[in-house]
Amino acid sequence: MKARIAGLSVFFAVLLTTAYSAVFVLGEAEQALLVRFGEIRGPTLTEPGIHWKWPFIDEVHRFDERLWTWAGDAEQISTLGREFILVKTSAHVRIENPRLFLESVHDERGAESRLNDILHSIVRNQVSGARIEELIRASDWKAPARVSEEWGTAASGPGSTPPVARGREDLEREVLKHAQPQISKYGMALMDVRIQRVNYIASVREQVENRMISERRSIAEKFRSEGRGRSEEILGEMERELQAIRSDASRKAEEVRGDADAHVTRLYGQAYGQNAEFFSFLKTLETYRETMGANTTLMIRADSDFYRYLESSGRSLGTKPAAKGPAAVVAR
Repeated sequence: MKARIAGLSVFFAVLLTTAYSAVFVLGEAEQALLVRFGEIRGPTLTEPGIHWKWPFIDEVHRFDERLWTWAGDAEQISTLGREFILVKTSAHVRIENPRLFLESVHDERGAESRLNDILHSIVRNQVSGARIEELIRASDWKAPARVSEEWGTAASGPGSTPPVARGREDLEREVLKHAQPQISKYGMALMDVRIQRVNYIASVREQVENRMISERRSIAEKFRSEGRGRSEEILGEMERELQAIRSDASRKAEEVRGDADAHVTRLYGQAYGQNAEFFSFLKTLETYRETMGANTTLMIRADSDFYRYLESSGRSLGTKPAAKGPAAVVAR
């Protein structure tokens, strides 16, 4: 009895193992091929769900239907302008023909090796025939107004930039166009190619940085020169306005002085008309005050009108002149 039970257990174990080996499940994003003794058997399986195979002799090769990303290594390439740059490229690939894919490259590792050979070669050819500007900018890129003005002022200098006939997306399309026929031979469909990063090598980067510094200094000097010119223009306008104001003020001052002198002359005339002798006396006293100061010696004729009031004042005070004769000396 025990032997029978043991035999049944072995039978069911073998049956379950055989059944398990004969069944496999295919996911929604998968496709598969059955390989028997190294030979592909049947069509490509694309329907998700449970599928059957010969146990122990059929091998299932699964392939992802979704896109997978190929990321290439950064390559040092010389551009059309003999500038050495580092270019890193990526692409999106889908397995379109699993049978051809399995027969040619076997798996994704083999596919990456083929993609490296094909894409690196085509990218190198395209980059070496392009300018650095075409790798960086888009074909419809336009510089901002401020940058355009800066570059326009130095069209032949370090700040100048040539027009771009094609941009990075055009280069990517060229790579895609040349690479698609070659990659399709391996059962893959190349969906797109992207230039991820472009950078100068270390030795060239230093030269570019120095050129950028020189560029900025040139633009800064241009702005400073324009500022100095504008400053001189403003100062010139200010000086002209100041001269005009001074001239107008001088003219008005002369007019005021003329009016004042005329008024004074009229007052003098009126005063002189009222009492000529008293006016003469006052003017003489003013002259005394202006001309005779401390330690002043004045030599005049004795019959001078200037001396006449001194003589009369001396008589009224009971004093005598300092000298007699045709000349007199008055001392203070």
